[in-house]
Amino acid sequence: MTTVEAAPARPWTKFYSVGMRHTIDEAPHPNLAAMVRSVARTYGGKTAFSLCLPNGMGGSLSYAEIDRWSDAFALYLRDVLKLPAGARVALQTPNALAFPIVAFGTFKAGCVLININPLYTAEEMGKVFADGEPDVLVIIDMFAGKLPAAFAIHTVKTVVISSITDFMPWLQGTLVSLVQKYKDKSVKPAPVPHTTFRAALAAGEARKGSTPIAAYAENVGLDTLAVLQYTGGTTGVSKGAMLTHGNLVMNMAQSLEMVASNMVKGEETILTALPLYHIFAFTVNMLGFWYLGAHNVMVPNPRPLTNLQKAFEKYQVSMLTGVNTLFNGLNNEPWFRDNPPKALKSSCAGGMALQDAVARRWQEVTGTPVIEGYGLTESSPVLTFNPLDAVKEGTIGVPVPSTDIKCVDDEGREVPLGQPGELIAKGPQIMAGYWRKPEETARTIRDGWLYTGDIATQDEDGYFRIVDRKKDMVLVSGFNVFPNEVEDTLAKHPAVLEVAVVGVPDGAAGEAVKAFIVVKPGAELTSDEVRAFCKEHLTNYKVPKLVEFRSELPKTNVGKILRKDLRAEELAKAKA
Repeated sequence: MTTVEAAPARPWTKFYSVGMRHTIDEAPHPNLAAMVRSVARTYGGKTAFSLCLPNGMGGSLSYAEIDRWSDAFALYLRDVLKLPAGARVALQTPNALAFPIVAFGTFKAGCVLININPLYTAEEMGKVFADGEPDVLVIIDMFAGKLPAAFAIHTVKTVVISSITDFMPWLQGTLVSLVQKYKDKSVKPAPVPHTTFRAALAAGEARKGSTPIAAYAENVGLDTLAVLQYTGGTTGVSKGAMLTHGNLVMNMAQSLEMVASNMVKGEETILTALPLYHIFAFTVNMLGFWYLGAHNVMVPNPRPLTNLQKAFEKYQVSMLTGVNTLFNGLNNEPWFRDNPPKALKSSCAGGMALQDAVARRWQEVTGTPVIEGYGLTESSPVLTFNPLDAVKEGTIGVPVPSTDIKCVDDEGREVPLGQPGELIAKGPQIMAGYWRKPEETARTIRDGWLYTGDIATQDEDGYFRIVDRKKDMVLVSGFNVFPNEVEDTLAKHPAVLEVAVVGVPDGAAGEAVKAFIVVKPGAELTSDEVRAFCKEHLTNYKVPKLVEFRSELPKTNVGKILRKDLRAEELAKAKA
């Protein structure tokens, strides 16, 4: 007798929007290359990507042009360099017009993309080169100076150097290039043998007609590796998450299913302030909004936030993705508050906890919601999102279609509703594993479930709330304190601009809660006032014992506050 496994309970589906699929049974495209080609045929001459520099200069490429130049890059990889299918191509650039060309061209070539943060040190670059062993590196000229030191660790055979001015109008590109070379000296002659990006494209373009480009990806299926996305994961050691074509195509479809009722194909304008090499912007902004036929406005560097002003003024932005610090910062920018984007429909937050005070202020300033979702690099990344017409404040929403999530204890047993436990997830977006790290993979994926390392609760409706990172939890005299809760409380104080909370060594008590606070310009705040405010809202053991005021907090390039750096400082002090 055959035993049929019962379908998992998914109470959250009753909050899905009308017409929204509960499961996505079939991928919308057989691979990413097919998706790129199909969408390009549909939208042709419509603008696909625009670059917007802080001074308003930039350039644009249509869907047809992106398709053409990504074909040329695929030919460069396979017909000029003679790389085999599955060869790895590293891409190290901020948001620029070269980014989608290289990414899409790599997929069309049947090769594997390695996204690398351009702000990495030479040592960090060398370690990724050694682990991922790319055959080609495409790097922006501003950071090419780090290559000799990186290559001392591991050399990449072929180097292609791009520029922020690639595909900009001639006069604008020339002016920007002159400023980079002679005024701010951000671009210097490349210290290693290389090919320019434009030369590589020209070489590929010259081979058109000699090889049927579509043949390169004819054996690429949903299970084929598409991207190595490096992440600290749940252990802090940099690892390459193996994301397949199926992972990314399906997660793109899952994410769009959650917002379809608010999006019009071919008519949206998305502002991409998050870097495309970050998995959130890579899947949602680049892949998802390409699929929607949207106009993608890219800003290379959103800091300072005035770098975004021209983009908001020049384009009718209807959608924005970001992290809590981006929304919080814009809330406090006079130019943004005085002239909020009039075409904006809604915004999506991820990457870190969205604070209630920030979300409410955003609604007041823009008249539109910022809606929180949740995911990890290892899940391509989106796992949950708040349904647009059933947002539950303070939660990360409900699982996206075809996704199961539950909270478990240290033994893997599901905890009762409302009780904190580690969030684990299963679905078609879960990575194939960590590149060349089977033991790490076995620890993170068990019986098909991804163990996220995040502590969460589930309510009776199936909405989830992140309590905190498991490793960030503070143990005060045997009581668990979750920094997110304390930070969310302090964010409501009218004088607090930014806050981070960590645990610090504290003798017999084990750990003490310490708050690092950036005060709003012109405001005043004392440690005693901070503690008094917390005592009004939190039980005593959660109130920060220590308070330190700073002019700024350490952040990742995405804008996520680095608690680990603050914690490391405190541990170093304790050992001194």
